[in-house]
Amino acid sequence: MGLIETFGIVYVLEAADAMLKTADVELIGYENVASGYISVLIQGDVAACQAAVESGVKAVQEMGAEVYSSVVIPTPHPDVAKITKRYALENLLP
Repeated sequence: MGLIETFGIVYVLEAADAMLKTADVELIGYENVASGYISVLIQGDVAACQAAVESGVKAVQEMGAEVYSSVVIPTPHPDVAKITKRYALENLLP
């Protein structure tokens, strides 16, 4: 699992686009954390997530924005899905 948090929808979309184009990962969803901070979540194998997150971070930085946080969690505990399920696209979109 990989995550990137930045400020603003434009930057998070750039990050998500770069991540999905870089590696064989799946978009789990996103979360508007607070006051414009947005996190985007992906999943895939560890190497793919690592490459995707690195690419997403670079894309945001190249736009002149700041990545507030990024992480790759190799083999997340199954209970983590209880949290990430809330942010799944099918649960967020009407």
